Amino acid sequence: MSNNQYSSKLQRLKEVIITGLLGELPSITLGCECRNLLYRLIFSRIGSSVYIQEGVEFIGTSAIEIGNGVHILKGARLDAGRYHNNKLFLADRVAIERNVNIGCLDNTVIHIGSDTFLGPNVSIAGPGNIKIGKRCLISSLTKIYANDRELCDRIEPIKYQGISRQGITIENDCWLGHSVTVLDGVTIGEGSVVAAGAVVTKDIPPNSVAVGVPAQVIKCRTTKQLLQQGRTRG
Repeated sequence: MSNNQYSSKLQRLKEVIITGLLGELPSITLGCECRNLLYRLIFSRIGSSVYIQEGVEFIGTSAIEIGNGVHILKGARLDAGRYHNNKLFLADRVAIERNVNIGCLDNTVIHIGSDTFLGPNVSIAGPGNIKIGKRCLISSLTKIYANDRELCDRIEPIKYQGISRQGITIENDCWLGHSVTVLDGVTIGEGSVVAAGAVVTKDIPPNSVAVGVPAQVIKCRTTKQLLQQGRTRG
């Protein structure tokens, strides 16, 4: 067994022991405080004032960074994988609701910007890199999949043709409605809104409103709307 394999197995053993012992401690007791303290032994980084409820599953904690003021609720699963070069980063004040599933594969970077909210049952998966900007609202049951099947060979079974990994970028201040699907290779421009149930298969320009399957831009957000939003934030 190589040194890297031994180190990886040892890290995984520490991860299983610590999360197994502390993961189900109720937050109303000392559960949250104990997790904040001892999870620092296995995570790449955990900031201050982090709130992790019981029943949250972590895999590949040495590749997970958690910023200040992050909230992660019951049933969430954060999997940075057991591969090298993976990174899962939650910036300051990210809020992750119940049953969110975030998964890397090999050589995957998933970055979620500060003050972004992920609603219940959101799914985010590599292996393509995924970047979600600051102050985004990702509504419940949304699916963000940075992978697709290769289909160019009519003879070879689809199962064996491999997958694409172009990646996905969702820029700052975007709002994705209930049960939106975002597919590989897409960029959603800053300040855009994607309506509930839409399937995003191509880029959405900044400050757009998109609806439908596949998603089509139906209008641009007006200067008045953007100015009103800015005043509200101020």
